[in-house]
Amino acid sequence: MINGKIGKKRKAYIILMRTAMILSTALTASLVIFLLLYVLGRGLPNVTLELLTTKPSYLAGTIGILPDILNTVYIVLATLVIVIPLGVGAAIYLTEYAKNKKVVGMIEYAAETLSGIPSIIYGLVGMLLFSNNFGTSLLAGALTLVIMNLPTVMRTTQESLKTVPQSYREGAFGLGAGKWRVIRTVVIPGCVDGVVTGCILSIGRILGESAALLFTAGFAHALNDIISGLVSPGATLTVALYVYAKEEGEFEVAFAIGAILMILTLLINLSASLVQKYFAKRRNI
Repeated sequence: MINGKIGKKRKAYIILMRTAMILSTALTASLVIFLLLYVLGRGLPNVTLELLTTKPSYLAGTIGILPDILNTVYIVLATLVIVIPLGVGAAIYLTEYAKNKKVVGMIEYAAETLSGIPSIIYGLVGMLLFSNNFGTSLLAGALTLVIMNLPTVMRTTQESLKTVPQSYREGAFGLGAGKWRVIRTVVIPGCVDGVVTGCILSIGRILGESAALLFTAGFAHALNDIISGLVSPGATLTVALYVYAKEEGEFEVAFAIGAILMILTLLINLSASLVQKYFAKRRNI
């Protein structure tokens, strides 16, 4: 009799928890789908060829986001050129070369702490360190984003390096390979999918950042090449969205930019998934 009561309670508990999980999943999925449909529904009708290929002209009364698109590309490239070598190099050193595990643990803890700091604080630090020295420019914004994304790239690469079995390293050492040769030919190829995925996801964070760039990169919509653009103030797509929505009340343009950013984010996440599957398939061949 007692066992029967316990069995009924256990069944009721399982049904209750399963129902709660299903409702939570449905609510989360509904919010995501609603956000996607709402932003894309309001934004895509306003995305025109003229909007994408022209610069804003207040005299002519036209609005274009071509400078903002180019500024976004410039700042993404400048950030990746700096953060990938630094992040991957630091991860390789900490995982493969560093002997003092206490120091490694302290650095990892510091990196995790930096990942949780609000971006507005990075913007304030970037303004004081970079904007005051280099002026308000895309370069100052890129250097600020390097500090923001360095912990993410480093920790992602570290976790990928740790997935490579130690027996691979020992087998390569047994064949007479040196430390760097083992890392270059055995370790990195064995975890390149995780490294590439981390770098791709960091692009998504760069694209979606606005708070830090408000302090460092500026609001200009000037059309420049990559060299002059990096040393000049410029608004990225996220900053332009803020300016058009908050300062100028152009909500149609703001939703158009939001739709573009959402599509880019979806493509980046899809690319990360495809890259991971591609390298995983190559390893299994």
